[in-house]
Amino acid sequence: MEKKRVIIIGAAGRDFHIFNVLFRESQEFEVVAFTAAQIPFISDRLYPPVLSGRLYPKGIKIYDEGELQGLIKQKKADVCVLAYSDLQYETVMHKASLVNSCGADFWLIAPEKAMVKSTKPLVGICGVRTGVGKSQTARYVSKFLRGRGLRVVIIRHPMPYGILKDEVVERFARLQDLDKYKATIEEREDYEPHIRNRFVVYAGVDYGAILRAAEKEADVIIWDGGNNDAPFYSTDLLIGIADPLRAGSELTYYPGETVARMSDILIINKVNSASPGELERVRSDLRSINPKARIALADSVVSVGNKNLIKGKKALLIEDGPTITHGGMAFGAATVAAKEFGVAQIVNAKPYARGTIKDTYARYPRLGSELPAMGYSPKQVKDLEDTINLAEADVVLSATPTDLKRLVNINKPLVQVSYELRPRDEILDNALKALVAKIKK
Repeated sequence: MEKKRVIIIGAAGRDFHIFNVLFRESQEFEVVAFTAAQIPFISDRLYPPVLSGRLYPKGIKIYDEGELQGLIKQKKADVCVLAYSDLQYETVMHKASLVNSCGADFWLIAPEKAMVKSTKPLVGICGVRTGVGKSQTARYVSKFLRGRGLRVVIIRHPMPYGILKDEVVERFARLQDLDKYKATIEEREDYEPHIRNRFVVYAGVDYGAILRAAEKEADVIIWDGGNNDAPFYSTDLLIGIADPLRAGSELTYYPGETVARMSDILIINKVNSASPGELERVRSDLRSINPKARIALADSVVSVGNKNLIKGKKALLIEDGPTITHGGMAFGAATVAAKEFGVAQIVNAKPYARGTIKDTYARYPRLGSELPAMGYSPKQVKDLEDTINLAEADVVLSATPTDLKRLVNINKPLVQVSYELRPRDEILDNALKALVAKIKK
């Protein structure tokens, strides 16, 4: 029987995982191309033979998603599989309509179909949108479990933006490992806080091989999710996080609603920054789609390194890049800190933007005065440095979780913004205590 020809539409994450788990050894399907979107500089690459396997000895070409319409016809594709996250429902259906109009089927694969089973207990931490507070929740959970005497290893959702053959399995135990693997700013934002908290973090491309490596040094594994994607692994406890500052997103983004429906516990985070109406809307939405889940409340508590350096000053605000770009947040932790700790004036970063940073503002015109910490390439890191140094500000208030001073030379004082989860009730703690008791039984 002739194989069905497949194009996987992705963004260097779930697309590779779905291929590895469902298509790499399949005799029924042939993957003829990947497409890439959402993340800059990740198209026009090759999924290499070391990852693509024996059926694809030449690897698989990765194209820009803008070429999809032509690719369907050129490659005579029968099926297009959507395999990336944080997409508005309207956007998903536009993609489906384009694919269908070209004569191909459009598939959304259930997360469970691509989940790998761990031999160790596994906690999944996911969100309904980018920037809801997954990482701070993962930090809270990892410290809680370690405090109960368990060896905790963290596996982070993929961000393989470099040379794929060198990123099959990555293990981060020291800050120097970030340099070893040439981690981008976006990767450092998620790995660095865990490393500073003395946890081992795994990431890469082949999440079957990654899981097997992590299991060798763990009593329990934490899946630290990315965007609003579902876990790559079967979970013993799935924690989903929602954001009242983007109330309604829990029902209008893919696959965020899927995550919310799957979760055992749903945490509404940032309660301290939300209005009662926003909080109640999110709570009502979550109850309507997942009445079995326990709904917990939490604050996202912001702190700064030295508040005396920013009070009464003109401050340039740097925010986590994905959160305020494709995550759609109107503002981030730096803005919250600026208001809380008495910044006199917020400097608009846009007039000072250079190169690829200027391109980012053009791509996301709704961005405000904040500077997204974009650093997907050495050129973009240099453009970020130039933008910061040109800004007429007294101080830089940086809410990217990575230490920018290790990567760029900044000509003005930088104050780091930190943010941590503070539960308002015992729901999360009680669930974790029950898991610990089960593990130790």
